[in-house]
Amino acid sequence: MLAEGCKCNKSVINVFKILIAVALLLSCSSASQRAPVQDRPSLKTSKLGYHVVSKGETLYSIAWRYGIDYKLLARRNGISGRYTIYPGQKIQLYKAAANLPKAAPKSTVKSTPTKRSKTTTTRVVKTSPLPKNSGKWKWQWPAKGKVLAGFSSQKNLNKGVDIDGRLGESVVAAAPGVVVYAGSGIRGYGNLLIIKHDEKFLSAYAHNSRLLVKERGVVKGGQKIAEIGNSGTNQSKLHFEIRREGKPVDPLRYLPKR
Repeated sequence: MLAEGCKCNKSVINVFKILIAVALLLSCSSASQRAPVQDRPSLKTSKLGYHVVSKGETLYSIAWRYGIDYKLLARRNGISGRYTIYPGQKIQLYKAAANLPKAAPKSTVKSTPTKRSKTTTTRVVKTSPLPKNSGKWKWQWPAKGKVLAGFSSQKNLNKGVDIDGRLGESVVAAAPGVVVYAGSGIRGYGNLLIIKHDEKFLSAYAHNSRLLVKERGVVKGGQKIAEIGNSGTNQSKLHFEIRREGKPVDPLRYLPKR
């Protein structure tokens, strides 16, 4: 009787082990087929140490992408104060560039024996004069909604604040300045505006549905510059950043308390 009881217990244990193994296999299979909950685009720097300029980019947008002060990036590459760059140009990110042109040519001419000559005008990026504010301007909120997510200093988490808003609601300039980038060429930001306020501060407004100002346009603090959207994200909101000499800082340290 004792031997039969032991055999019975062993059989039960073996069946239990088999059921656990099957459950684990089914769990692994379903996990491998499950879509990721959130895909956060990465803005990793180039492993080669340089960036190749694409059409539509400005020196400011490249500096923003890699978290580098635009003035430092210009010095490293011998780029003049007009910040002229052109598609195909290699921008050294971490050290002074060697044997790279100091300024972009105004145009390049390509000709062949059988085709008409074609003139390709390069993208010349000029800086507009900043508004005369004598350094007395103050930050203001770029949108009316509540803060959905705050600033995080840890890498690749949140370089600014996310502000709630409905599709089409107003986005205003947080301070007077000049628009130095307007486009959708930076991954993860959607339709993006970057405004230069002085030699230290830049601000950015991301995920817009519409951009209402153009590059080199001078804007006033509180002026409507865009409309809230969900470009590059999964909900309608404004992602707002402030950069001081190229480095992200917590916008709530500068914006007035609500």
